[in-house]
Amino acid sequence: MRAVWSWQGLRHIWRTEGSLHQWMWANIVSAILIFVLPVSAGERGMILMGGVMVLAFECLNTAIERVVDDVSEERRALAKQAKDSGSAAVAVAGAAVGLAWICVLGGLVF
Repeated sequence: MRAVWSWQGLRHIWRTEGSLHQWMWANIVSAILIFVLPVSAGERGMILMGGVMVLAFECLNTAIERVVDDVSEERRALAKQAKDSGSAAVAVAGAAVGLAWICVLGGLVF
C-alpha cells in the first residue's frame, strides 16, 4: 500500500509542479550525456544518483509548501522561511550535481 501512496504523491507533484518537469528534462539530458561520454561506472552512477536526489528534494520542497499552505495561506515570515529553505535545498542539490559534472568533465579534459 505504501508504494501506492508514493506513486500518488509523485503523480500529484508531476501534475502541479512545473519545476519537477524542468528537473526531469535536465536529468534526461544529463543521463544521455553521461552514457555517451567515456566515463567510469562510478562517475556515471554519481551523476545519475545526483539527478535522482534533486527530484527527491523537489518532492520534499513540494511537501513543505503544501503543509505551510494547509496551515494558513496568509503571509507569515516563518512560512516564507520554510518555503525558501525547501527551495534552497533543491538549489543546493542541483549545484552539487553541477559540481559533479565539473569534476567528471575536468577528468576528461586534464
